[in-house]
Amino acid sequence: MNDRDRADAVYSALLERQGERWVQPRVERTRRVLELLDDPQRTYRVVHVTGTNGKTSTSRIIESLVRAHGLRTGLFTSPHLERFTERIMVDGEPIADEAIADAWDEIAPIVDIVDAELVAAGDAPLTFFELLTVLAFVAFADAPIDVLVLEVGMGGAWDSTNTADGDVAVFAPIDVDHADRLGDTIREIATVKAGIIKDGAAVVSARQDAAAEAVLRAATAERGATIAFEGTDFALTAQRLAVGGQLISVRGLAGRYEDEYLPLYGGHQGFNATLAIAAVESLIGAAAHPIPGDILAEGLSQSTSPGRLQLVGISPTVLVDAAHNPHGARALVTALRESFDFDEWGVILGILADKDAAGIVAELVPVAAHVFATAPDSERADDADHIADLAESHDVAVTVHRDVADAAEAARAWAAASDRRAVIVAGSVVLAGEALALATAQDWKAGYEA
Repeated sequence: MNDRDRADAVYSALLERQGERWVQPRVERTRRVLELLDDPQRTYRVVHVTGTNGKTSTSRIIESLVRAHGLRTGLFTSPHLERFTERIMVDGEPIADEAIADAWDEIAPIVDIVDAELVAAGDAPLTFFELLTVLAFVAFADAPIDVLVLEVGMGGAWDSTNTADGDVAVFAPIDVDHADRLGDTIREIATVKAGIIKDGAAVVSARQDAAAEAVLRAATAERGATIAFEGTDFALTAQRLAVGGQLISVRGLAGRYEDEYLPLYGGHQGFNATLAIAAVESLIGAAAHPIPGDILAEGLSQSTSPGRLQLVGISPTVLVDAAHNPHGARALVTALRESFDFDEWGVILGILADKDAAGIVAELVPVAAHVFATAPDSERADDADHIADLAESHDVAVTVHRDVADAAEAARAWAAASDRRAVIVAGSVVLAGEALALATAQDWKAGYEA
Protein backbone atom coordinates (compact mmCIF):
# COMPACT_ATOMS: atom_id res chain seq x y z
CA MET A 1 0.00 0.00 0.00
CA ASN A 2 1.49 3.38 -0.98
CA ASP A 3 1.51 6.38 1.37
CA ARG A 4 -1.53 8.06 -0.18
CA ASP A 5 -3.55 4.87 0.18
CA ARG A 6 -2.38 4.58 3.79
CA ALA A 7 -3.48 8.16 4.50
CA ASP A 8 -6.84 7.60 2.80
CA ALA A 9 -7.30 4.50 4.95
CA VAL A 10 -6.77 6.67 8.04
CA TYR A 11 -9.54 9.01 6.90
CA SER A 12 -11.84 6.07 6.20
CA ALA A 13 -11.20 4.79 9.73
CA LEU A 14 -12.02 8.22 11.15
CA LEU A 15 -15.26 8.34 9.19
CA GLU A 16 -16.37 5.09 10.80
CA ARG A 17 -16.48 6.95 14.11
CA GLN A 18 -19.32 9.08 15.41
CA GLY A 19 -19.37 12.09 13.15
CA GLU A 20 -17.77 15.46 13.45
CA ARG A 21 -21.05 17.07 14.49
CA TRP A 22 -21.55 14.57 17.28
CA VAL A 23 -20.22 16.82 20.01
CA GLN A 24 -20.60 16.44 23.76
CA PRO A 25 -19.43 18.98 26.39
CA ARG A 26 -16.40 17.07 27.63
CA VAL A 27 -12.66 16.81 27.14
CA GLU A 28 -11.92 13.93 29.51
CA ARG A 29 -11.94 11.26 26.81
CA THR A 30 -9.42 13.13 24.64
CA ARG A 31 -7.31 13.92 27.70
CA ARG A 32 -7.18 10.23 28.65
CA VAL A 33 -5.69 9.23 25.26
CA LEU A 34 -3.18 12.05 25.38
CA GLU A 35 -2.06 11.10 28.89
CA LEU A 36 -1.33 7.57 27.72
CA LEU A 37 0.66 9.06 24.83
CA ASP A 38 2.71 11.17 27.26
CA ASP A 39 0.95 14.45 26.34
CA PRO A 40 2.45 15.29 22.95
CA GLN A 41 0.53 18.60 22.92
CA ARG A 42 2.88 19.89 25.64
CA THR A 43 5.99 19.64 23.47
CA TYR A 44 5.45 22.94 21.61
CA ARG A 45 4.06 26.40 22.25
CA VAL A 46 0.42 26.96 21.37
CA VAL A 47 -1.63 29.86 20.02
CA HIS A 48 -5.27 28.85 20.56
CA VAL A 49 -7.88 30.55 18.36
CA THR A 50 -11.65 30.67 18.80
CA GLY A 51 -14.55 32.90 17.73
CA THR A 52 -17.55 32.64 15.44
CA ASN A 53 -16.22 34.08 12.20
CA GLY A 54 -12.74 34.77 10.91
CA LYS A 55 -10.93 32.27 13.12
CA THR A 56 -9.61 30.16 10.24
CA SER A 57 -8.30 33.16 8.30
CA THR A 58 -6.83 34.64 11.47
CA SER A 59 -5.19 31.31 12.31
CA ARG A 60 -3.64 31.06 8.85
CA ILE A 61 -2.23 34.59 9.04
CA ILE A 62 -0.81 33.93 12.52
CA GLU A 63 0.86 30.76 11.26
CA SER A 64 2.39 32.58 8.30
CA LEU A 65 3.76 35.34 10.54
CA VAL A 66 5.22 32.84 13.01
CA ARG A 67 6.81 30.83 10.18
CA ALA A 68 8.36 34.04 8.81
CA HIS A 69 10.26 34.27 12.11
CA GLY A 70 12.10 31.08 11.13
CA LEU A 71 10.13 28.85 13.48
CA ARG A 72 8.73 25.47 12.46
CA THR A 73 4.96 25.68 12.59
CA GLY A 74 1.91 23.52 12.86
CA LEU A 75 -1.60 24.62 11.94
CA PHE A 76 -4.75 22.73 12.91
CA THR A 77 -8.01 23.95 11.34
CA SER A 78 -11.40 22.54 10.42
CA PRO A 79 -13.21 21.59 8.35
CA HIS A 80 -11.22 20.79 5.22
CA LEU A 81 -12.18 21.88 1.72
CA GLU A 82 -10.93 19.01 -0.44
CA ARG A 83 -8.73 16.56 1.52
CA PHE A 84 -8.48 15.96 5.27
CA THR A 85 -4.69 16.45 5.37
CA GLU A 86 -5.40 20.18 4.82
CA ARG A 87 -6.45 20.29 8.47
CA ILE A 88 -2.98 19.35 9.71
CA MET A 89 -0.40 21.69 8.20
CA VAL A 90 3.35 21.59 8.84
CA ASP A 91 5.37 24.62 7.77
CA GLY A 92 2.54 25.86 5.58
CA GLU A 93 1.88 22.62 3.71
CA PRO A 94 -0.62 19.80 4.29
CA ILE A 95 1.00 17.05 6.30
CA ALA A 96 2.68 14.34 4.26
CA ASP A 97 0.66 11.18 3.72
CA GLU A 98 3.45 9.08 5.21
CA ALA A 99 3.60 11.23 8.35
CA ILE A 100 -0.13 11.07 9.05
CA ALA A 101 -0.24 7.31 8.40
CA ASP A 102 2.75 6.76 10.71
CA ALA A 103 1.11 8.86 13.43
CA TRP A 104 -2.03 6.73 13.10
CA ASP A 105 0.00 3.56 13.53
CA GLU A 106 1.58 5.12 16.62
CA ILE A 107 -1.70 5.96 18.35
CA ALA A 108 -3.77 2.93 17.26
CA PRO A 109 -2.84 0.64 20.23
CA ILE A 110 -3.65 3.42 22.72
CA VAL A 111 -6.92 4.20 20.97
CA ASP A 112 -7.91 0.54 21.27
CA ILE A 113 -7.23 0.65 25.02
CA VAL A 114 -9.30 3.80 25.58
CA ASP A 115 -12.13 2.60 23.33
CA ALA A 116 -12.29 -0.60 25.40
CA GLU A 117 -12.38 1.42 28.62
CA LEU A 118 -15.19 3.59 27.29
CA VAL A 119 -17.28 0.67 26.08
CA ALA A 120 -16.78 -1.16 29.38
CA ALA A 121 -18.11 1.93 31.17
CA GLY A 122 -21.17 1.98 28.91
CA ASP A 123 -19.92 4.85 26.77
CA ALA A 124 -19.33 5.09 23.01
CA PRO A 125 -15.85 4.85 21.45
CA LEU A 126 -13.84 7.96 20.66
CA THR A 127 -15.44 10.23 18.06
CA PHE A 128 -14.11 11.53 14.74
CA PHE A 129 -13.01 14.90 16.09
CA GLU A 130 -11.62 13.60 19.37
CA LEU A 131 -9.42 11.17 17.48
CA LEU A 132 -8.47 13.67 14.77
CA THR A 133 -7.29 16.07 17.47
CA VAL A 134 -5.13 13.40 19.08
CA LEU A 135 -3.75 12.37 15.70
CA ALA A 136 -2.81 15.97 14.93
CA PHE A 137 -1.11 16.53 18.28
CA VAL A 138 1.00 13.41 17.81
CA ALA A 139 1.89 14.26 14.22
CA PHE A 140 2.99 17.75 15.24
CA ALA A 141 5.16 16.34 18.04
CA ASP A 142 6.74 13.90 15.59
CA ALA A 143 7.45 16.62 12.99
CA PRO A 144 8.63 18.24 15.34
CA ILE A 145 7.26 21.80 15.45
CA ASP A 146 8.08 24.86 17.54
CA VAL A 147 4.66 26.55 17.58
CA LEU A 148 1.15 25.20 16.96
CA VAL A 149 -1.61 27.54 15.82
CA LEU A 150 -4.67 25.65 17.02
CA GLU A 151 -8.19 26.46 15.85
CA VAL A 152 -11.03 25.39 18.13
CA GLY A 153 -13.47 22.93 16.56
CA MET A 154 -16.58 24.16 18.36
CA GLY A 155 -16.93 26.48 21.33
CA GLY A 156 -13.89 26.31 23.54
CA ALA A 157 -14.11 25.06 27.12
CA TRP A 158 -15.09 21.49 26.29
CA ASP A 159 -13.67 21.28 22.78
CA SER A 160 -11.13 18.49 22.27
CA THR A 161 -8.48 21.07 21.36
CA ASN A 162 -8.73 22.50 24.88
CA THR A 163 -6.52 19.68 26.10
CA ALA A 164 -3.67 21.91 24.92
CA ASP A 165 -2.57 24.92 26.97
CA GLY A 166 -2.47 28.05 24.88
CA ASP A 167 0.34 30.49 25.61
CA VAL A 168 -1.83 32.96 23.68
CA ALA A 169 -5.63 32.79 23.48
CA VAL A 170 -7.10 34.58 20.46
CA PHE A 171 -10.75 35.60 20.11
CA ALA A 172 -12.15 36.41 16.67
CA PRO A 173 -15.57 38.15 16.67
CA ILE A 174 -18.16 36.23 18.69
CA ASP A 175 -21.69 35.95 17.34
CA VAL A 176 -24.57 33.49 17.56
CA ASP A 177 -23.84 30.13 15.88
CA HIS A 178 -24.32 26.53 16.98
CA ALA A 179 -26.94 27.85 19.41
CA ASP A 180 -28.14 24.31 20.14
CA ARG A 181 -24.70 23.49 21.56
CA LEU A 182 -23.26 26.77 22.77
CA GLY A 183 -26.26 28.79 23.96
CA ASP A 184 -28.81 31.25 22.65
CA THR A 185 -27.11 34.48 23.73
CA ILE A 186 -23.78 36.15 23.08
CA ARG A 187 -23.01 35.95 26.81
CA GLU A 188 -23.57 32.19 26.93
CA ILE A 189 -21.51 31.57 23.79
CA ALA A 190 -18.69 33.82 25.00
CA THR A 191 -18.63 31.94 28.30
CA VAL A 192 -18.01 28.65 26.52
CA LYS A 193 -15.36 30.18 24.26
CA ALA A 194 -13.60 31.87 27.21
CA GLY A 195 -12.77 28.39 28.48
CA ILE A 196 -9.62 28.36 26.35
CA ILE A 197 -8.01 31.02 28.54
CA LYS A 198 -5.30 29.37 30.64
CA ASP A 199 -3.53 30.55 33.79
CA GLY A 200 -1.13 33.37 33.00
CA ALA A 201 -1.88 33.37 29.26
CA ALA A 202 -1.83 36.40 26.99
CA VAL A 203 -5.29 37.06 25.54
CA VAL A 204 -5.98 39.13 22.43
CA SER A 205 -9.45 39.80 21.14
CA ALA A 206 -11.21 41.41 18.23
CA ARG A 207 -13.72 44.12 19.06
CA GLN A 208 -16.64 42.35 20.76
CA ASP A 209 -20.25 42.87 21.76
CA ALA A 210 -20.37 44.40 25.26
CA ALA A 211 -21.65 41.17 26.80
CA ALA A 212 -18.84 39.11 25.22
CA GLU A 213 -16.22 41.66 26.28
CA ALA A 214 -17.42 41.50 29.89
CA VAL A 215 -17.19 37.71 29.89
CA LEU A 216 -13.67 37.73 28.44
CA ARG A 217 -12.45 40.35 30.89
CA ALA A 218 -13.84 38.40 33.84
CA ALA A 219 -12.33 35.10 32.65
CA THR A 220 -8.97 36.77 32.10
CA ALA A 221 -8.93 38.23 35.60
CA GLU A 222 -9.91 34.89 37.12
CA ARG A 223 -7.01 33.18 35.35
CA GLY A 224 -4.40 35.81 36.14
CA ALA A 225 -4.01 36.40 32.40
CA THR A 226 -3.58 39.64 30.45
CA ILE A 227 -5.98 40.88 27.79
CA ALA A 228 -5.74 43.28 24.87
CA PHE A 229 -8.73 44.39 22.80
CA GLU A 230 -8.81 45.58 19.22
CA GLY A 231 -9.78 49.23 19.07
CA THR A 232 -8.33 50.03 22.49
CA ASP A 233 -4.97 48.29 22.76
CA PHE A 234 -4.29 47.71 19.06
CA ALA A 235 -6.10 48.74 15.89
CA LEU A 236 -6.37 48.71 12.14
CA THR A 237 -5.67 52.36 11.36
CA ALA A 238 -5.97 52.35 7.57
CA GLN A 239 -6.70 50.05 4.66
CA ARG A 240 -7.01 50.59 0.94
CA LEU A 241 -7.41 48.44 -2.11
CA ALA A 242 -4.35 47.15 -3.92
CA VAL A 243 -3.86 44.77 -6.82
CA GLY A 244 -4.69 41.28 -5.57
CA GLY A 245 -5.61 42.43 -2.08
CA GLN A 246 -5.09 45.49 0.11
CA LEU A 247 -2.61 47.69 1.96
CA ILE A 248 -3.13 47.90 5.72
CA SER A 249 -1.67 50.06 8.48
CA VAL A 250 -1.78 48.71 12.02
CA ARG A 251 -1.14 50.08 15.48
CA GLY A 252 0.07 46.97 17.20
CA LEU A 253 0.81 46.16 20.82
CA ALA A 254 4.51 46.70 20.24
CA GLY A 255 4.85 48.96 17.22
CA ARG A 256 3.25 50.64 14.23
CA TYR A 257 3.24 49.01 10.82
CA GLU A 258 2.45 51.17 7.80
CA ASP A 259 1.15 50.19 4.34
CA GLU A 260 1.77 46.47 4.62
CA TYR A 261 0.57 44.35 1.70
CA LEU A 262 -2.04 41.68 2.45
CA PRO A 263 -2.98 39.48 -0.54
CA LEU A 264 -6.56 38.88 0.68
CA TYR A 265 -9.78 40.57 -0.38
CA GLY A 266 -12.31 42.10 1.99
CA GLY A 267 -12.19 44.67 4.73
CA HIS A 268 -12.77 41.94 7.32
CA GLN A 269 -9.44 40.36 6.34
CA GLY A 270 -7.68 43.57 7.35
CA PHE A 271 -9.17 43.16 10.82
CA ASN A 272 -8.21 39.48 10.87
CA ALA A 273 -4.63 40.44 10.02
CA THR A 274 -4.62 43.07 12.75
CA LEU A 275 -5.72 40.48 15.30
CA ALA A 276 -3.07 38.07 14.00
CA ILE A 277 -0.34 40.68 14.38
CA ALA A 278 -1.34 41.33 18.00
CA ALA A 279 -1.35 37.58 18.67
CA VAL A 280 2.17 37.15 17.28
CA GLU A 281 3.42 40.18 19.17
CA SER A 282 2.04 38.58 22.35
CA LEU A 283 3.74 35.29 21.52
CA ILE A 284 7.16 36.84 20.99
CA GLY A 285 7.01 39.28 23.90
CA ALA A 286 4.56 42.10 23.08
CA ALA A 287 5.74 45.58 24.08
CA ALA A 288 9.44 44.73 24.06
CA HIS A 289 9.46 43.11 20.63
CA PRO A 290 7.76 44.67 17.61
CA ILE A 291 7.70 42.39 14.58
CA PRO A 292 10.68 43.30 12.34
CA GLY A 293 9.56 44.89 9.07
CA ASP A 294 11.00 42.28 6.75
CA ILE A 295 9.46 39.44 8.77
CA LEU A 296 6.07 41.13 8.87
CA ALA A 297 6.14 41.79 5.13
CA GLU A 298 7.07 38.19 4.39
CA GLY A 299 4.48 36.74 6.75
CA LEU A 300 1.60 38.86 5.48
CA SER A 301 2.53 38.49 1.81
CA GLN A 302 2.56 34.69 2.14
CA SER A 303 -0.83 34.57 3.87
CA THR A 304 -3.56 32.58 2.18
CA SER A 305 -7.16 31.83 3.06
CA PRO A 306 -8.55 29.09 0.80
CA GLY A 307 -12.28 29.19 0.34
CA ARG A 308 -12.50 32.76 1.61
CA LEU A 309 -13.10 35.18 -1.25
CA GLN A 310 -10.85 32.98 -3.34
CA LEU A 311 -10.63 33.77 -7.05
CA VAL A 312 -11.10 30.51 -8.97
CA GLY A 313 -12.28 31.67 -12.39
CA ILE A 314 -11.82 34.47 -14.91
CA SER A 315 -13.91 35.50 -17.93
CA PRO A 316 -16.27 35.34 -16.09
CA THR A 317 -14.93 36.08 -12.62
CA VAL A 318 -15.86 33.35 -10.14
CA LEU A 319 -15.11 33.60 -6.42
CA VAL A 320 -15.61 31.05 -3.65
CA ASP A 321 -16.44 32.00 -0.07
CA ALA A 322 -17.49 29.56 2.64
CA ALA A 323 -19.87 32.10 4.31
CA HIS A 324 -21.90 29.57 6.29
CA ASN A 325 -23.73 31.80 8.77
CA PRO A 326 -25.37 35.25 8.64
CA HIS A 327 -22.35 37.04 10.12
CA GLY A 328 -20.07 35.51 7.48
CA ALA A 329 -22.57 36.29 4.72
CA ARG A 330 -22.75 39.90 5.88
CA ALA A 331 -18.95 40.21 5.75
CA LEU A 332 -18.97 38.67 2.28
CA VAL A 333 -21.50 41.19 0.95
CA THR A 334 -19.47 44.08 2.36
CA ALA A 335 -16.32 42.70 0.74
CA LEU A 336 -17.99 42.25 -2.66
CA ARG A 337 -19.16 45.86 -2.59
CA GLU A 338 -15.84 47.28 -1.42
CA SER A 339 -13.35 45.19 -3.36
CA PHE A 340 -14.98 44.48 -6.74
CA ASP A 341 -16.52 46.58 -9.49
CA PHE A 342 -19.35 44.47 -10.91
CA ASP A 343 -22.97 45.49 -11.49
CA GLU A 344 -24.53 42.06 -11.01
CA TRP A 345 -23.62 39.00 -8.96
CA GLY A 346 -24.87 35.50 -9.59
CA VAL A 347 -24.88 33.56 -6.31
CA ILE A 348 -24.44 29.79 -6.33
CA LEU A 349 -25.95 28.97 -2.97
CA GLY A 350 -26.01 25.72 -1.01
CA ILE A 351 -26.46 25.49 2.76
CA LEU A 352 -26.41 22.74 5.37
CA ALA A 353 -29.68 22.04 7.16
CA ASP A 354 -28.33 22.84 10.64
CA LYS A 355 -27.45 26.39 9.61
CA ASP A 356 -29.57 29.55 9.62
CA ALA A 357 -30.51 29.40 5.96
CA ALA A 358 -33.06 32.19 6.19
CA GLY A 359 -30.50 34.46 7.82
CA ILE A 360 -27.82 33.65 5.26
CA VAL A 361 -30.19 34.26 2.35
CA ALA A 362 -31.41 37.55 3.85
CA GLU A 363 -27.82 38.81 4.05
CA LEU A 364 -26.87 37.73 0.50
CA VAL A 365 -29.89 38.79 -1.54
CA PRO A 366 -29.08 42.53 -1.55
CA VAL A 367 -26.20 41.82 -3.96
CA ALA A 368 -27.78 38.88 -5.80
CA ALA A 369 -29.12 39.47 -9.30
CA HIS A 370 -29.72 35.71 -9.70
CA VAL A 371 -29.55 32.87 -7.17
CA PHE A 372 -28.54 29.45 -8.46
CA ALA A 373 -29.88 27.27 -5.65
CA THR A 374 -28.28 23.88 -5.12
CA ALA A 375 -27.28 21.49 -2.33
CA PRO A 376 -23.83 20.51 -1.05
CA ASP A 377 -22.92 16.84 -1.39
CA SER A 378 -23.69 16.03 2.24
CA GLU A 379 -26.33 14.10 4.12
CA ARG A 380 -26.74 17.28 6.16
CA ALA A 381 -27.56 19.44 3.12
CA ASP A 382 -30.64 21.63 3.09
CA ASP A 383 -32.97 21.01 0.17
CA ALA A 384 -32.24 23.17 -2.88
CA ASP A 385 -35.94 23.88 -3.33
CA HIS A 386 -36.08 25.25 0.22
CA ILE A 387 -33.16 27.56 -0.50
CA ALA A 388 -34.90 28.66 -3.69
CA ASP A 389 -38.12 29.41 -1.80
CA LEU A 390 -36.23 31.56 0.70
CA ALA A 391 -34.57 33.54 -2.09
CA GLU A 392 -37.81 33.95 -4.05
CA SER A 393 -39.44 35.46 -0.96
CA HIS A 394 -37.01 38.36 -1.45
CA ASP A 395 -38.06 38.83 -5.10
CA VAL A 396 -34.77 37.57 -6.52
CA ALA A 397 -34.51 35.59 -9.78
CA VAL A 398 -33.89 31.95 -8.84
CA THR A 399 -33.20 28.66 -10.59
CA VAL A 400 -32.76 25.26 -8.93
CA HIS A 401 -29.86 22.94 -9.79
CA ARG A 402 -29.17 19.31 -8.90
CA ASP A 403 -25.53 19.87 -7.86
CA VAL A 404 -22.73 22.40 -7.90
CA ALA A 405 -21.57 21.36 -11.38
CA ASP A 406 -25.01 22.03 -12.85
CA ALA A 407 -25.30 25.32 -10.94
CA ALA A 408 -21.82 26.42 -12.03
CA GLU A 409 -22.51 25.70 -15.67
CA ALA A 410 -25.66 27.82 -15.57
CA ALA A 411 -24.09 30.60 -13.49
CA ARG A 412 -20.98 30.91 -15.65
CA ALA A 413 -23.11 31.04 -18.79
CA TRP A 414 -25.26 33.75 -17.19
CA ALA A 415 -22.22 35.79 -16.18
CA ALA A 416 -20.47 35.36 -19.54
CA ALA A 417 -23.29 37.33 -21.18
CA SER A 418 -21.89 40.59 -19.73
CA ASP A 419 -18.49 41.79 -18.53
CA ARG A 420 -20.36 43.53 -15.69
CA ARG A 421 -21.42 40.21 -14.17
CA ALA A 422 -19.57 37.84 -11.83
CA VAL A 423 -20.30 34.72 -9.77
CA ILE A 424 -19.85 33.95 -6.09
CA VAL A 425 -20.20 30.46 -4.60
CA ALA A 426 -21.30 30.63 -0.97
CA GLY A 427 -23.25 29.14 1.92
CA SER A 428 -21.23 26.10 2.99
CA VAL A 429 -17.66 24.93 3.49
CA VAL A 430 -18.67 21.66 1.83
CA LEU A 431 -19.98 23.51 -1.23
CA ALA A 432 -16.83 25.65 -1.31
CA GLY A 433 -14.67 22.53 -1.41
CA GLU A 434 -16.73 21.06 -4.23
CA ALA A 435 -16.45 24.30 -6.20
CA LEU A 436 -12.68 24.48 -5.74
CA ALA A 437 -12.25 20.92 -7.01
CA LEU A 438 -14.56 21.60 -9.97
CA ALA A 439 -12.78 24.85 -10.87
CA THR A 440 -9.45 23.03 -10.96
CA ALA A 441 -10.79 20.09 -12.95
CA GLN A 442 -12.46 22.33 -15.54
CA ASP A 443 -9.77 25.05 -15.47
CA TRP A 444 -12.07 28.01 -14.96
CA LYS A 445 -9.07 30.32 -15.08
CA ALA A 446 -8.75 29.54 -18.76
CA GLY A 447 -12.02 31.38 -19.32
CA TYR A 448 -15.54 30.30 -20.19
CA GLU A 449 -16.36 28.36 -23.32
CA ALA A 450 -20.01 27.84 -24.23
